[in-house]
Amino acid sequence: MPATTAPTLQSDAQTLEAAADQAIAACGGDAREAVKALLIANEFLEREMEEQVSRGYTRGLKHGRFSTYSG
Repeated sequence: MPATTAPTLQSDAQTLEAAADQAIAACGGDAREAVKALLIANEFLEREMEEQVSRGYTRGLKHGRFSTYSG
C-alpha cells in the first residue's frame, strides 16, 4: 500500500508547489502579499459557508425537521 500512496503524495506536493508559485506570481512576486490575499480569500469562503449552513438550518426549522421530541 505505501507504494500507491507515495506517488499521490508527491503529486499533491507538486500541485501545492505550483499553486503557491501561482499565488505569489499573481501578487507580483511578493510572498507576504500572497499570504494576505489567501487569508482574505479563506475568510470570505468561511463566511460564505457559515451563511449556507445558517440558511440550511433556518430552512429546516421552517419545515419542522429540527423540532425536539416531546415524548
